[in-house]
This record gives sequence, structure tokens and C-alpha cells, in this order.
Amino acid sequence: MDSSSQLLLDGRTAVVTGAAQGIGFEIARSFAEAGARVVIGDLNPDAVTAAAEKLGGAQVARAVRCDVTVAAEMDALLADAVDTFGSLDVMVNNAGITRDATMRTMTEEDFDLVISVHLKGTWNGTRKAAAIMREAKRGAIVNISSLSGKVGMVGQTNYSAAKAGIVGMTKAAAKEMAHHGVRVNAIQPGLIRSAMTEAMPAKAWDQKMAEIPMQRPGEVDEVASVALFLASDMSSYMTGTVLEVTGGRFM
Repeated sequence: MDSSSQLLLDGRTAVVTGAAQGIGFEIARSFAEAGARVVIGDLNPDAVTAAAEKLGGAQVARAVRCDVTVAAEMDALLADAVDTFGSLDVMVNNAGITRDATMRTMTEEDFDLVISVHLKGTWNGTRKAAAIMREAKRGAIVNISSLSGKVGMVGQTNYSAAKAGIVGMTKAAAKEMAHHGVRVNAIQPGLIRSAMTEAMPAKAWDQKMAEIPMQRPGEVDEVASVALFLASDMSSYMTGTVLEVTGGRFM
């Protein structure tokens, strides 16, 4: 964003979970560039500290180790934002993991873990952020779902269920929070180029590419810009929406 661009989040404080790398880090970076002070939470303390340094250090970004499945740790993450920067204006629930396996071979532990991190983690982030935001009578919550939550993917009964659940949760929370001035929206990314997706077998990659009308994967900044839109006043009359960032895959 060049200096003539409007600083969409100037003076605001944003929390982004799972932001040590990938889409989460890029969202945090785009928010910082748009004028926000950012608190990033991640399970890996070394990675999240390094990420905060990359974003510009203490004036701009803070790193907090956080397990999103534990309500007390989510409380601590959000309290850090409010105590350090004075407000909580934007919450992005991005933390997630995959434990892919067919339904026949998936362990109960891998089902529970994926549901817990994505679904319970997003619920913790949404409810805890909403409790703070409703006092200020304003705020924007952005939940990261996935195209897998729309269409269901082989080997992802756990992940598809969790990501579909995030959509239902987002809409329910949006209805509860609308009259408090808090907006809740979701993003469903498709195939986005990252360390995780580039580790895919070539055959799987090619199969996914064949399904994309734009004939290319998305880049992390193409998800981050949509998150910035939903976090900012540019989307002030939008709540309970699900924006697909997929290159037209599975329309």
C-alpha cells in the first residue's frame, strides 16, 4: 500500500490467531500496513516472536503464545491487546491444522483435534472478542473457513466439518451481535500457494488446478486483502457473509 492510500485501519488494534506464517502472517502484515497495531497469537512461541519482529517490533506488533482451544489463553491474548494498545477493534480467527485421512483410517484423536482447533478455537475467539467489542459498540470479526467447508473434500471429514461449522457459527454470531455494532463475516479460501500446499503431491496439485477457472493458485496477499476489506469500514453494511477467494473453483 503506497503512502497515498487511505489507511483503512489507522488507530485500530487487531488480533490475528495462527499468524506466525502463511495466510495468518500475511493478514497481520496487511493490517499493520493499513495502520493497525497487531497482536499475533500462535502456538509456536519462537515463530510468533520472529513474526512480530518482521512486522516492525514493539510499536506495531506483539507476539503472544496462545492455544486457541483453551479459553483462558484466548482471554490472555485479547487482554494483552487491550492492555497494550487500548482497544480491540478487529479479531481474525485463522488458527488451524490439518490431519487428513480417509474416514476409514482417521483416528478419533485426529478428528477431535481438528474440530477443537478450528471450531472450538474460532468459537473461543469469536465469543471472547465479541464480549469486549460489544462494550465499545463496534468491532469486526473475520473467521477463516475454507472451500472444503462448502464442498467437502476426500480425506477431510474432520476439516470439512470444522470449516462448514465455522460458516454456521459466523452467521449465528452475526445475528447475535448485529445490534451491538459488531460485525462477523467469514472467508473461504480455495487453493492458496503456501508452504503447506506446495508440499502436495504433483498429481493432487494438478487435479486441483484443473478445477480453477482462473487457471492459477491464489496468493496469500489475495486472501489478506479480503480480510482487510472485511475488517475495515469499507464493509460496514456486511455481516454474516461468506466471501469465496477461490479463482472461481466450485462456483
